[in-house]
Amino acid sequence: MLHKYFPHTPEDIAKMLETCHMTSLENLYSDVPEQLKLNRDYNLDPQKSEKEVRDFFEELAQKNQPQTCFAGAGFYDHYAPAVIQSIIARSEFLTAYTPYQPEISQGTLQYIFEYQTMMTQLTGLDVSNASMYDGTTAVAEAMLMAVASSRKKNRVLVSATVNPIYREVVDTYAHYHGVTIDTIPEKDGVTDLEALKEMLTAGDIAGVIVATPNFYGILEDYTGLADMVHSAKALLIMTAPASALGVIKSPGEWGADIAAGEAQSLGMPLNFGGPYLGYMCCTKALIRKLPGRIVGATKDADGQRVFVLTLQAREQHIRRDKATSNICSNQGLMALYASIYLSLMGEKGLQEVNESSYSGAHYLASKLQETGAFELKYPNKPFLNEFVMKFKGEVSLDDFIEVCSACGCLPGVKISDDELLICVTEMRTREELDRYIWRAETFSKAKVPSFNNEPVDTNN
Repeated sequence: MLHKYFPHTPEDIAKMLETCHMTSLENLYSDVPEQLKLNRDYNLDPQKSEKEVRDFFEELAQKNQPQTCFAGAGFYDHYAPAVIQSIIARSEFLTAYTPYQPEISQGTLQYIFEYQTMMTQLTGLDVSNASMYDGTTAVAEAMLMAVASSRKKNRVLVSATVNPIYREVVDTYAHYHGVTIDTIPEKDGVTDLEALKEMLTAGDIAGVIVATPNFYGILEDYTGLADMVHSAKALLIMTAPASALGVIKSPGEWGADIAAGEAQSLGMPLNFGGPYLGYMCCTKALIRKLPGRIVGATKDADGQRVFVLTLQAREQHIRRDKATSNICSNQGLMALYASIYLSLMGEKGLQEVNESSYSGAHYLASKLQETGAFELKYPNKPFLNEFVMKFKGEVSLDDFIEVCSACGCLPGVKISDDELLICVTEMRTREELDRYIWRAETFSKAKVPSFNNEPVDTNN
């Protein structure tokens, strides 16, 4: 008889306990204080049939309230080709987990190799790892990588225009590694490069972290930044949403040493917060400080092209106290997802995604200003598909957000009492943009927050 799972027999358990010098399973938890033990049965429902389980989760799903999404702040609503779901379920990808045995892991090794290749093309850097858990931890690991490369320096500068959630995780990592984090001030929505120049004169800087586009959606001009940072013998770390790298100047072109960030924008569903994918690329000189693993291509004894695990620091497994990172696994499914998305979209598709997003964002920003309800906070700064608006309506921004939400629209991310960070991707139709504009215009004249007699929105 075939079984998906073979439970331990009483004889198996007895042998394991004997090896551990234990007389019962309870002995395994003898060090746990009694007040921490549950000491009762789990509060679980009785067993259910397959239909009952499906009905249960369907009922939970119906509690969700899908909304037309104008929120971004690092995570974006992008189109994903339907075929991705079929390809990731192929047996050569689905069954091969860890690539330690290349002869049975060619599917995993191949998609990691392809992922690394495409990420280096996007970032303009020499090598990519595979991979990181999400963008926040990727940037934090890049910070530690800069410190490990400098040896005697343990101070890192982070621009105030970097996504705040990245900064929070960087601070957490830094706290437990004895690293000092200082903030480069912003000036009119961009990094104050003059202030940075002054901060670099201290001579104890291991790395500098900046963003493009930054948290406000602005495309900063980093001309001369790499030379400034390198002259202080520090490393330049740049973070960007992976999708934007299809059209903007890459970290490699700016002269960055490390690129790290979030790859969720490569078609991955928002999915209520994950799972997502962190990417990290660097120059060849830093390859041995790179956490994670690197896969390469070679030939087997028969001359066939095969894939192998080329590099993984042994400190991650053996001399762990000397390791620069404890990342030895990766978001394998998400790296596969990104690889398939990029291979399907190609250079032209990624360009079209960003052109559509750019066009929609600039149309919305312009029309929102015309309503009188909003004004663009940084009118003279270039942006791709995300921008900050100051709310000027008769009632509060909170009221506007609440009423929009009730109408099936998530209007953006509130970043201050009167400021809204708004994002437009290729998923937003002209009808949805015009509906947003109508709501803003109506709300700017309202004394009481409501959208009475709102036209029917077929998208909500």
